[in-house]
Amino acid sequence: MRHTKLAIAAMALAVLAGCGGSSPEAGDQTVRVKFSSQVSFGDSLSDVGTYNVGTVAALKGGKFTINGDNTAINATLTGRNWTELVAAQLGLPAPCAAMTGLEGDASKGFSVARVNHAGCYGYAQGGARVTNPVGPGNAATGSALGALTVPVVTQVANHLAISGGKFKGDEIVFVMAGGNDVLFQLSKLSADAAAAGTAAGIKAGGEAYIASLVSQLAAGATDPADAAKNILAAATAAAARGASQAVITQETIGAAAVQPGNGAVSSQAVYSPMVATATAAGNAAGAAAGPVAGAAYAKAQGPVLVEALKTAGTELATLVKTQIIAKGANYVTVNNLPDVATTPSGRSQSAETRALINAMISAFNGALSAGLAGESKAVIVDVFWVSNDQATNPAPYGLTNVTEPACDLTAAKNPLGTALTCNGGNLKTGDVSHYSFADEVHPTPYNNLLLARYVSRSLVTKGWL
Repeated sequence: MRHTKLAIAAMALAVLAGCGGSSPEAGDQTVRVKFSSQVSFGDSLSDVGTYNVGTVAALKGGKFTINGDNTAINATLTGRNWTELVAAQLGLPAPCAAMTGLEGDASKGFSVARVNHAGCYGYAQGGARVTNPVGPGNAATGSALGALTVPVVTQVANHLAISGGKFKGDEIVFVMAGGNDVLFQLSKLSADAAAAGTAAGIKAGGEAYIASLVSQLAAGATDPADAAKNILAAATAAAARGASQAVITQETIGAAAVQPGNGAVSSQAVYSPMVATATAAGNAAGAAAGPVAGAAYAKAQGPVLVEALKTAGTELATLVKTQIIAKGANYVTVNNLPDVATTPSGRSQSAETRALINAMISAFNGALSAGLAGESKAVIVDVFWVSNDQATNPAPYGLTNVTEPACDLTAAKNPLGTALTCNGGNLKTGDVSHYSFADEVHPTPYNNLLLARYVSRSLVTKGWL
């Protein structure tokens, strides 16, 4: 409860600061910063409408929360994310998307030309990663949506290109990224582990099938051991040529039939039950081996993903220092990654995957903090801490549900199955206004309000508000 009271108090202090109020510390009459504008870089958590075009707009979507001014339903359903709420708090114009467009399936209304909007400094884009241009939803992943996913490194470069290669120095700059690096890496790991499991299952199943068939076919021969050796050689040779299972089976039966005392196996009535038994053995072996191999692959690759997120955190810190602060920005707010493992998506994963997610987040946040340590012109907002606290202790924050999405994500209600097209018309029944999540990973407007307050608290503590 104390934490929430501090956040609310920070909100009030920030409003006072915007009106020329003095510092909360006794005797401190320092004038607070009056920011000229707001510039934001990042991903879907900060995106103010990059994809509010084509079919997405027609579906009354555009931002990754509950879209639209639904205050008639509930006062907290504002349709605004945290960057919009902070801008209003600072007395700055509502942020607008620096670029809009989609590069997906034209037949579905997802092909809309890129447009750069002069005077708009909301560069954050859903699906954007730190440096890699291919993020979740990008056409290169096979997605019909065709999200632009311009990475943060390019977002910053785009801003510098229109601002004379530098920041003015009196703007507030917000940076929040890395979440899509986590999600993309996890998605790839899942696909790769499934492929490894499938391959292992096929291999184990094939070996078990042949072993069972050879054993059965050789049993009636005069010398079963010698017959088994010869029959296996024929099966192995067929497999080495890349023959289909049907061909391998026929050649194996043919090799068995010529073994001394074994002519009876050439009869379909004799070999058919043997093939059925071998098939069952192969299926059982494949089903057992696949999941084990997939899990082993995922476990082995875990450290690789953790290292990748550490690299991403270092890259973001370097970007902030060399391309934002070194280019003239004096007030840079960097949000670290939230507790992804406690989102509805994270909660649906196995204990092993949740542990991996936590390790990846910890590596990213640790590298980010280390890279910006001692940087006086930057403040790191510990979003991980507050999101973890909300997940485990929701009541003091006014949250009524932290485990389920507020949006009805079924195809009938929400064709994209995401907060990008969630609005007041496709919410779940009942009062969902104080749910934590709009979809599997994105916050509701109310949770965005909590984040805006938490960011404000950090700015007050820093002395900028």
